[in-house]
Amino acid sequence: MPELPEVETVRRGLTPAMKGQVIVKADVNRPDLRWPFPERMSERLTGATITQLRRRSKYVLADLDTGETLLIHLGMSGRMLISGDPSAEFTHVHPALEKHDHVVFHMENGARVTFNDPRRFGAMDLLVTATAEQHKLLAVLGPEPLGNDFNDSVLIDAFKNKKSPIKSALLDQRIVCGLGNIYVCEALFRSKISPKKLAKDVEKSKVRTLVPIIRDVLTEAIEAGGSSLKDFRQADGDLGYFQHSFDVYGREGKPCKSPECTKNIERIVQSGRSTFYCTSCQT
Repeated sequence: MPELPEVETVRRGLTPAMKGQVIVKADVNRPDLRWPFPERMSERLTGATITQLRRRSKYVLADLDTGETLLIHLGMSGRMLISGDPSAEFTHVHPALEKHDHVVFHMENGARVTFNDPRRFGAMDLLVTATAEQHKLLAVLGPEPLGNDFNDSVLIDAFKNKKSPIKSALLDQRIVCGLGNIYVCEALFRSKISPKKLAKDVEKSKVRTLVPIIRDVLTEAIEAGGSSLKDFRQADGDLGYFQHSFDVYGREGKPCKSPECTKNIERIVQSGRSTFYCTSCQT
C-alpha cells in the first residue's frame, strides 16, 4: 500500500492539472470500490472547482468550491493517471479507457485524470470541508511526521507505557500518521534501534534522534518520487526511485551497508508484516 511519500508524490503530480480547475464532467463507472461511492457523486463533482489539493496521512484531499472535499485513498493498487494536460507538465494524449478506469475527471484545462484500480481496494468519499477532520477515517489520525506537531516530546510521551515493539508502535497511525512498513524499517536502521525493542524501553536520547531521521527518510523518498514496489506509479506514470536507496527493506541475506559491519540483513515477521534489519547495528 502506498505510504506517505507515494501519496505526497501523487498529490504534487495532480496539482498542475487539477488545482484551480473546474471539473467539467466526472464519470463514475461503477457503484463502489472498497465501499460504495457517495450518493450522486458524479453530479456533486461535475461543475465544481478544485480550490486546493492537500494530503492527510495516506489520503489525498481535494477541496471544492461547493463546500465539500473529495477524499481519495489509493488502496493497494490505485493510480491517478493524467493525460492531455495543456500545462506541458505531461505530454500524453488521452489513451483509450481501460477496464479498471473507475472514475474519470474531465478538467476544464483539457486534462483528464483517471482513477484506475484493478483490485478495487481504493476508496473515494465526499466530506463537508468544514468538518472534514471529524470524518471517521481522519479523526483517529496522529500528527503528521513532517509537521510541527510531531516532535521528540510527543513521541517520548506516546512510547512511555507502550509495551509493543517499536516497529509496531510506529505503524500505529494514532501515534504518527502516514508511516508504513518500508519507511519504518529504514528509519529504525538509521537510528540503530532494533525493531524488536519495546517502545517503552527505547532510550529518550534515541527517540530524539529518531524524529529527525524519520523526517529525513520521508523527505528523501518524496524527492525521489516514492518507491515503486508492485503497483505504485506517480501521476505521470513514471516510476519512483527511492527503492534503489533502501538500506534494509527487501534486502534479506544481503550485506549490511554500514561500514565495517560484516552481518547480512535479516527478515522477521511482526504482526504479520515483514521486518528487515541488521542484528549487529540495531540494538
